[in-house]
Amino acid sequence: MALTKLDHFITSFFKAHRCQIVLKENGLLKVQLTKELDQELMNRPFYWHYMEKIGQTGEPMRLTIITDPNHPNQQTGEWVHFGSPRLQQIINHLITNETYAKLYQYISPNAETPLYPWLVTNIKITHQGKQTREELFSIGLNLINGMMQTEMMESMSHLSFQRTVPDFCFPLSPLIRLQSGYRRIENVLKQYIYEQDQTWVKETLAMREHELNLLHHFYESGDDEQEALYQKEVSDIKNRYRPKIMVHVINGGLFYLTQSFESQK
Repeated sequence: MALTKLDHFITSFFKAHRCQIVLKENGLLKVQLTKELDQELMNRPFYWHYMEKIGQTGEPMRLTIITDPNHPNQQTGEWVHFGSPRLQQIINHLITNETYAKLYQYISPNAETPLYPWLVTNIKITHQGKQTREELFSIGLNLINGMMQTEMMESMSHLSFQRTVPDFCFPLSPLIRLQSGYRRIENVLKQYIYEQDQTWVKETLAMREHELNLLHHFYESGDDEQEALYQKEVSDIKNRYRPKIMVHVINGGLFYLTQSFESQK
């Protein structure tokens, strides 16, 4: 996934949780956390317990995130990248607490306005082999006409949403069922995976063969305990260098948008 997509994913997360964006530039994001997100991310249970005990509101921390390792101010923040504990913490929070949402675009029309249903899914694809590579995808599907939009969260970043239908608006009933819509998205991702360079699979299998040959070269047959240890090492190597592609839905939702959303792209 491109660096800009990672930037936007993280920025969208903090905006959605009502955090103030203090500073944003390429590869750097400084945010003022809310109390709720501080409690969720910053691992300060004793601090918040003490504040509650003495009747104080407490002060949430300010977090500086660096996504570009070459950023000139990289020493002033926390480097977040694919595989980093902080990014995994954010993804786990979304999976645990915000799996599904149903939201309506906030508008103030002067006449009755239809809202079109979009199925939006944020998905992580992990290629696990000799090395691990992760990608994040945000895909939207119009459940009326079947139009599909990639980088959906980026496209909706300028919009505001609410949990109830705005005045003078009416949501259209989906013509494509949610299950069928998700299958369409799933098929697009499968095609994407199929078209990717598979060199990493060959490299992983070659490394597995090398490790097994090396283990066998130094193995000396002996008692049952020695044989059991050898077999365990063989099993560990095979598991470690088994090429795998894992697709995991982080979260998703049904977003009702105006027709002008499509014409703006």
